[in-house]
Amino acid sequence: MKNISLIATFFIVFNCMAQDKFVSEVWVSDNGDGTYTNPVLHSDFSDPDVVRVGEDYYMTASSFTCSPGLPILHSKDLVNWELVNYALQKQVPLEVFDKPQHGKGVWAPCIRFHKGEYYIYYPDPDFGIYMIKTKDPKGAWSEPVLVKGGKGLIDPTPLWDDDGKVYLAYAFAGSRAGIKSLLVVCSMNAEGTKTNDDEVIIIDGHKEESTIEGPKFYKRNGYYYIFAPAGGVPTGWQTILRSKSVFGPYEKKKVLHQGNTEINGPHQGAWVDTVTGEDWFLHFQDKDMYGRIVHMQPMSWENDWPVMGVDQNNDGIGEPVTTYKKPNVGKTYPLATPPDSDEFNEPKRGLQWQWHANPQVYYGFPTPMGHYTMYCRPRPEGSGNLHDVPNLLLQKFPAESFTATTKLTFNARHDNEQVGFLIMGLSYSYIKFSQEDGQLYVSQVTCKDAHKEGKENESEKIKVDSNTIYLQIKVDKGGECHFYYSTNNKRFKPVGDTFKAREGRWIGAKIGYLALREGIINDAGSLDIDWIRFKK
Repeated sequence: MKNISLIATFFIVFNCMAQDKFVSEVWVSDNGDGTYTNPVLHSDFSDPDVVRVGEDYYMTASSFTCSPGLPILHSKDLVNWELVNYALQKQVPLEVFDKPQHGKGVWAPCIRFHKGEYYIYYPDPDFGIYMIKTKDPKGAWSEPVLVKGGKGLIDPTPLWDDDGKVYLAYAFAGSRAGIKSLLVVCSMNAEGTKTNDDEVIIIDGHKEESTIEGPKFYKRNGYYYIFAPAGGVPTGWQTILRSKSVFGPYEKKKVLHQGNTEINGPHQGAWVDTVTGEDWFLHFQDKDMYGRIVHMQPMSWENDWPVMGVDQNNDGIGEPVTTYKKPNVGKTYPLATPPDSDEFNEPKRGLQWQWHANPQVYYGFPTPMGHYTMYCRPRPEGSGNLHDVPNLLLQKFPAESFTATTKLTFNARHDNEQVGFLIMGLSYSYIKFSQEDGQLYVSQVTCKDAHKEGKENESEKIKVDSNTIYLQIKVDKGGECHFYYSTNNKRFKPVGDTFKAREGRWIGAKIGYLALREGIINDAGSLDIDWIRFKK
């Protein structure tokens, strides 16, 4: 983590205010001196893909069971990214994704621009390959169209060829398809809404490119290129395939690996260029409880093969950079990051927040009164922990270490209602604020292996006299979490024990809120969230 001086901090705040851009206090990639430090996004924007249209870059990423899905990020310089929209407001089929579907839903997407429209092709490994599109990526996107149905069809990437023909490359999830480590190419109709049954295998990776997947389809200088990660998510590398024919045969070359760096599994991402003619490659690194965070590598071309990163070992394979000069985009742009802190002063929910399933209208509402209100809902029938609870309002970890403090008011109407400030993953822990026998208490609830029906354990309860309280979670490097409460926002007292955050199913750990009760009632209690602030 970079240390930012007081002067630099003032610069960031002034920059943010002057340009109306959010700038995080816990992670900024732009060093302010013409360089950037990886990762450009220390948040779980898994399987990133990027497209440039004029001077604008748009990124999307996997979202799995979280809703809304398919985040849309915007940048002018590839370093400073804003979260501006979600392309998928609810996942289909609705009756499936109204409940948490951990590890399912939206897998690795691909974003492209063609004839004035932005397209996203995304896979659902249990239903098939979908397409949505729009003329304005910050506006409404179309409803999903099922381009090719089938289990285990993943990682689609389209290509509109110079002669007007349209193609789609994709991969297979062995858990559903029964085959894996294969990439195929097929043709589509002119509208890109339906595939033809003419798939051709372009690589069988079982011998040298195990678990090859995540293809991205490009064309340059008469060559068809498929950029594809291989070797597995935490340990793999970036492979490039090229051919003069869309159906091959394809040559292959390894162009980026971990080498002697600490950046494991550098692969699966996007090649983009700048208006000045530079080339760059954005990809993810799997970082355990932090999820799949986004790095960017310089890229060039030699003999019509891409060269990524820096070849430190002189072995012809690039390695990831840590600090490097920013892309030359012809102009200088202000600092910007996705939002983390939230004052809840707008009558709309901040874009950093997602539910753990398709939301229902009665989960919560923004208000014009300076807070967000959640309502205490009963747990799903038969659920012994939070794993199957859909009404969890959460956001991604924004940095490697941070302190998150929140002010909230618990409007309990009945005993056995509770709200909480939560670290969620395969295991979870939260500060529980509850009412029992008409009295309010604070405690810590922890559950190990929630996905395996783990049981909740609760610490000793601490009696409190006010329904307005300040809760705080400090996250240290390595995901060590410490929990505190205060009645005055000055003196914070510890609650429970240290908890080590864990990743979710294909996602990083998340932080946020819950509001629960026992049983169904016609007038449940509520949680008013006044603000949440992230500091170093």
